[in-house]
Amino acid sequence: MLERIGREVSLAIIGYGCRGQTQMEVLMSMPDVKIVAVCDRYADRMEKAAARVQEKQGHLPFATQNAHEAIACKEAEGVVIMTGWETHIPLAIHALKCGKYPALEVGGACALQECWDLVNASEQAAIPVMLLENCCYNREEMALLRMIRKGVFGEVVHCEGAYSHDLRDEIGLGDVNRHYRQKHFLSRNGELYPTHELGPIAKYLRLNRGNRMVSLVAMASKSAGLRAWLQENRPDTPLKDAQVNQGDVVTTLIKCANGETICLTHDCTTPRPYSRGGVIRGTKGLWQEEGRFIYVEGDDRNPDHKPHHWESDAPFMRDYEHPLWKEYQEFGMRGGHGGMDYLVLRAYVESLQNGTPAPIDVYDTAAWMAVTALSEESIAKGSVPVAVPDFTRGQWMYQRPEDGDIFALDEGTHLE
Repeated sequence: MLERIGREVSLAIIGYGCRGQTQMEVLMSMPDVKIVAVCDRYADRMEKAAARVQEKQGHLPFATQNAHEAIACKEAEGVVIMTGWETHIPLAIHALKCGKYPALEVGGACALQECWDLVNASEQAAIPVMLLENCCYNREEMALLRMIRKGVFGEVVHCEGAYSHDLRDEIGLGDVNRHYRQKHFLSRNGELYPTHELGPIAKYLRLNRGNRMVSLVAMASKSAGLRAWLQENRPDTPLKDAQVNQGDVVTTLIKCANGETICLTHDCTTPRPYSRGGVIRGTKGLWQEEGRFIYVEGDDRNPDHKPHHWESDAPFMRDYEHPLWKEYQEFGMRGGHGGMDYLVLRAYVESLQNGTPAPIDVYDTAAWMAVTALSEESIAKGSVPVAVPDFTRGQWMYQRPEDGDIFALDEGTHLE
């Protein structure tokens, strides 16, 4: 199925920073994708993007520094948004108003109202929205999804996830490298980047498809790591004495309608190895990303199985390999982040081609991105619980129709 080539789709690319550059390369590697418009607020990046399309695809796309002009390009039927976090939702709403199917790179919402505005715009236009949360398509997360659906862990009661990534260089040099993270870390305090860890968990727990998040409470540690880095590495700039609002470690606890709990951790300004901190706890066992450990009660895979002792998750990952990844390895993995970039972009392209539902749709997008704004509110009010809105307006109580596509992340036969 990954080798299938559909009708040609024409896309506008908004944003050509580090993420835009790598993702546009992945899209241009697909023979049924044509880049017809490129945009970046900086002239040098815009020109570089246009030249790269001409080199790779043999035509010169419409190029502009104005995102609205690129979105309005008549040839473009889809818009891929890879700009600063604060512009993702406004640009997606503009794309919907122009009749275009938007795909957003990840990040958190700046305000709760913009999440509602996105849902309303999508419903009014009758056009889907897809969040490009690549971690939902990671090999381990897809195997874990299948394990959960097969009952390996019994009834799941609690999940954990993290975005633990030492980004002090990227944040601290943001003014030099024209990177948007710096302003957010200086000005805000919350779970700024929730979807890498929350996305897979949302699929595990069927959020918006028979379950939903109902409330959360967040707490932030002091802010010390980034300030120390700036004082050591940017001593001759105003940043040395800059106010840093973002706490080094932000913890967010979420309660779900069906009783499960979720714990998210955000940590980008202390020294540490990268981790998404995954944990799944159920009535028959648990899995832990750190150390790649698993414990399943009464498991017969290992003849030396001992009660209350960790084992490697490797046999389970092998036995519960997702069919999409089996096919992907035969097809040949490509793209960044271990290949999952290609899969999430391909899921969007084929949804656009075939008119099928977005596997990560507008209701997922709004709910997951809202965690940022809600965590900020909770922290600002002294870490009080805040309600998570129901962006589906009651439809979360029902399973969605499943089209059986291999990119689907819900119930389909490929999970059996």
